[in-house]
Amino acid sequence: MAVNGVLRPGHFQMRVLNLDESVKFYTEVMGLKETGRDTQGRVYFKTQDERDHNSFIIREAVEAGVDFFGFKVLDKATLARLDADLRAYGLHTERIAAGEMLETGERIRFTLPTGHDIELYAEKTDVGNGMPYTNPEVWVPDVPGINPVRMDHCLLYGPNIEEAQKIFEEVLGFYLVERVLMEDGQSDLAIWLSCSNKAHDIAFVRHSEPGKLHHIAFFLESWEGVLKAADIMSMNRVSIDIGPTRHGITRGTTIYAFDPSGNRFETFCGGYQTYPDHHPITWTFDNVGAGIFYHDRKLNERFLSVVS
Repeated sequence: MAVNGVLRPGHFQMRVLNLDESVKFYTEVMGLKETGRDTQGRVYFKTQDERDHNSFIIREAVEAGVDFFGFKVLDKATLARLDADLRAYGLHTERIAAGEMLETGERIRFTLPTGHDIELYAEKTDVGNGMPYTNPEVWVPDVPGINPVRMDHCLLYGPNIEEAQKIFEEVLGFYLVERVLMEDGQSDLAIWLSCSNKAHDIAFVRHSEPGKLHHIAFFLESWEGVLKAADIMSMNRVSIDIGPTRHGITRGTTIYAFDPSGNRFETFCGGYQTYPDHHPITWTFDNVGAGIFYHDRKLNERFLSVVS
């Protein structure tokens, strides 16, 4: 059972500049499976191994970036309880009717002090992963592209990250896993939060502009999968930001790259398991380079400054 009823990241909606180009990229290069299109012009995807109808949604817009990030909760009673808890905390919540998003039940949306919209929902149609629930094989053959296991987490840029942390911890039951301190040695530059035993389910970096996306992340099974992803990116002339390399923070292995609209994405594997009773790990400002890129032990300017 989840720590406080929030099970996991469930869906992420992103803005792209050219819908057809983006659909081609996410199906042929990333290897996501298109699962539907709606009357609003949104295109829905899931990874091959996910069971729910969708986890990643794109829509065409004049500016790239993130629309919202959603978490699946245990059941409808949990959704109602968390809605009440958010309102009691002082946040305005919006109820979005079932069916507004394809194959998805009622959603509760609220806006963080960082400027990001977060959603909670309890129901999404199970469409399976191409194998039966009785006596399945171990994988589906002939899957194109990078073929990640799941949509895993996102890193968001905005102000007031300490207030966002309070909401996730005090209302939604998340816990702090790692943090990077600013030069003053007191306030946080970045935080990594989990609702599970993953090293992170969402992360924030302090930034002057609200509502910005640093990256959306897709999980791979192995380091060999990350290396294969690098090959596929090179074959398709994808703009790679950095990698393959390793993080000090979370200990995951990673590649960062950009989709055709300039949205950064991550393909990664590994990362340690953690639990709510573990003491958070702290990185001081003078060691942030090793924390983010353990091998180079320094950050590149594009990684720090480019957001969408």
